[in-house]
Amino acid sequence: MTSLKYSIVLFLGLIASCFAQSQVNSFLKPSDTLNKPRLKGVVISETALASAALVGLSQLWYTDYPQSGFHTVDDSSEWLQMDKAGHLFSTYHLGSFGANALKWSGTSRKSQLLYGSTIGFAFMSVVEVFDGNSSQWGFSWSDMAANAAGTGLYVSQELLWKEQRIVPKFSFHTTEYAAMRPNVLGSSISQQILKDYNGQTYWLSANLHSFFKHSKIPKWMNIAVGYGADGMITGRSESTDVFLYPNTQRTRQFYLSLDADLTKINTKSHFLKTFFAVFNSIKIPAPTFEINGLGVVKFHYLYF
Repeated sequence: MTSLKYSIVLFLGLIASCFAQSQVNSFLKPSDTLNKPRLKGVVISETALASAALVGLSQLWYTDYPQSGFHTVDDSSEWLQMDKAGHLFSTYHLGSFGANALKWSGTSRKSQLLYGSTIGFAFMSVVEVFDGNSSQWGFSWSDMAANAAGTGLYVSQELLWKEQRIVPKFSFHTTEYAAMRPNVLGSSISQQILKDYNGQTYWLSANLHSFFKHSKIPKWMNIAVGYGADGMITGRSESTDVFLYPNTQRTRQFYLSLDADLTKINTKSHFLKTFFAVFNSIKIPAPTFEINGLGVVKFHYLYF
């Protein structure tokens, strides 16, 4: 009798699970025509999230430093341009999120490009203005150029191919440098992911099947080229802090690796499609060739 009870409970649980999954799939499925309630929800949600993020930055980040008159800085040589790669990555994916949110609400492709894909550039531009009014930083034209490049990468592919064949991706591994300057490079893993440029790698991951549509290459298979840097304790090589760490040498690193486009995995589940779309910004660990600025070639059996 007990086993029968368990069977009934399991059966009812499976029915509830299937019903819930059906509801989720129905909700996540993009609308074929303009859905005004969805569009209203997207606009309100994005406005609220952006406002909360900007207020949070203003209160939690910039209030710790004195304000100044609006000014610009030339930081184009800092961190071997790793921060610029981060700007491109962030702006691209914020724009991709904005465009896909409008697509989900059933808006026209033109609206997706005009109002959705540019949300990343708009948000990062406001952050740059915050920098311009802080004595610790300054408005950076090179940051703005990287922001524009991220948006341009998304928009240009939509106009040229009507699909995203080349996607910026990110990977990270811990380094020894964070312990040397935890206040700058992060004292915890979560901080180091954002602050330790030595452990970050930015990739451009290209889907092979999209370029060779009549080939037998699996639709999900990508090849990725990556950029990283090592030996950076400070932003600038001429900083006086460098003399405290004389054994470090700043070098660029270039990578070639395999990857996967998760959005090309065939599934009818809109939940899984959404899940894959979100995590498609992360480079999958894979065998990787590396060559650094010193001409040294390495092979990694599994590179993060």
